Amino acid sequence: MRTRVPGWRWRRNPLRRRSDVVEAWWALAAGVLLFVCSPLAGASVGWSTYEGAQAHAAAQRAALHQVRVVLAKDAPATVPTTPGGSRRSFPVPARWTESDGTARTGLVRVPAGLRRGTRIEVWTDARGEIVRPPSSTFVIRQQALAMGVLTTTGGVFALLLAHLCLHRALARRRLDRWEHDWARTEPDWTRRTA
Repeated sequence: MRTRVPGWRWRRNPLRRRSDVVEAWWALAAGVLLFVCSPLAGASVGWSTYEGAQAHAAAQRAALHQVRVVLAKDAPATVPTTPGGSRRSFPVPARWTESDGTARTGLVRVPAGLRRGTRIEVWTDARGEIVRPPSSTFVIRQQALAMGVLTTTGGVFALLLAHLCLHRALARRRLDRWEHDWARTEPDWTRRTA
């Protein structure tokens, strides 16, 4: 039966090796890095991503205008779905009036089945061109969460890789030291000469 003595690497004893002390300090540092630094780094990256994306979306909302367009034709009634199951949208001619009173026409992407005369909201830029809408708060939160989780996961994987490398290096050093000591001791035990 194997007996474990807690903290034996920290205590002074004749069997403690330098590699044992290194491994004990590494275990302490790895625990702090794993349970404190990695989550803090993930939270920090997630928060800065959220703030940056919110600022970018606010700047987009300030530069873009939301206008109501009227469809000039019917959209196709049925649309084959894409392989992922999402429905496609079709370009349909539409007309709208800019905030300065200018009448415009153009193609607007709409889901299938919308009828002529249907009013929908779209976003336009300073030139009056239809553009993608600014990112929603939900999308921004998803991006921030993904960045935070990826940062935390990356930190954990880097820590595990460092642990593996250190463990292998210490094991190799212990084995080399053992072989060196055995080369000195073995002739006395076996009565063989080198």
